[in-house]
Amino acid sequence: MSETDITSNSIDILKQVSVATLATALYKRGLRNQVIQDVHPVGQNHGKKSVAGAPNMVGPAFTLRYMPAREDRNTLAEFKNPRHPQRQAIEQCPEGHVLVMDSRKDARAASAGDILITRLMMRGAAGVVTDGGFRDSDSIAALDMPAYHNRPASPTNLTLHEAIDINVPIGCGDAAVFPGDYIVGDNDSVIIVPAHLVNELATEAAEMTAYEDFVTEQVKKGISIIGLYPCTKEEHKKAFEAWRAENKR
Repeated sequence: MSETDITSNSIDILKQVSVATLATALYKRGLRNQVIQDVHPVGQNHGKKSVAGAPNMVGPAFTLRYMPAREDRNTLAEFKNPRHPQRQAIEQCPEGHVLVMDSRKDARAASAGDILITRLMMRGAAGVVTDGGFRDSDSIAALDMPAYHNRPASPTNLTLHEAIDINVPIGCGDAAVFPGDYIVGDNDSVIIVPAHLVNELATEAAEMTAYEDFVTEQVKKGISIIGLYPCTKEEHKKAFEAWRAENKR
C-alpha cells in the first residue's frame, strides 16, 4: 500500500488512539515487536507534563542509520562536508514524515542537537525518534514538534557514531523500521505500523477505543471486569450498543 492509499480518516484516528491499543491490534496479527523500546518523550526528562488530549505524533518513517565511529573518519571537520549524511537526513526528510534514527541504542553520544532538530521542525517534519540521546534536550523539549529519545546526551555524535545511510531499513530500539512505515508516538512510547496495515488497524483501533472507554465508565460504577473485559456476556454487549448510541460513538 502506498501513502496515497492511506486515508485521511485513518491518520486522524491514529492521532487519537493509544500506542497500547495499536500494540494489541498488531499482536492479533502476529506482530509482537513493533514498539521501539526504551524511548520517551524528550520533555519527560525535564519534568514537562504531557498535555491531556494532545494528538499523537503520526507520520511515515524517513530513516538515518548510524554505525560505530572510527576516529580517522569522524573529526569535527566532517561537519563541513555538505554531503554529511546526518545533515542530509535533516534536509531531505519530507514534510509530514518522522525522522527515525538508528543510534545502536547507545545514548553516550548525541544523535543530534537542538539546531538540527529545530531545522527539522521548520521544514515541517511530524516528529523525530532516536534510540540514543539528544544534546540540548531542554531546548528540544520546548519545540513545537514531538521528539523521543532514551536520555540526554551531551557529547557530539562524532565521538561514537558515524552517520552512514539515509532512508534504508534500520533497527531502532529493537524494532524493525522500513522507510514508509507509519510511526505513532503518544505519551508512553512509539510504535511502528506497517503501511499496508494502517487503514485496517485504524478502523479496529477506533472500535477498541470506544469499547475501552465504555468499560472504564462501567468499572468506575463498580462493575466487575469478569465478562466485561473482554466482553463475554450478552448483557454487556447490549449495554455497550446503547452507550454507543447515546454517546454517538
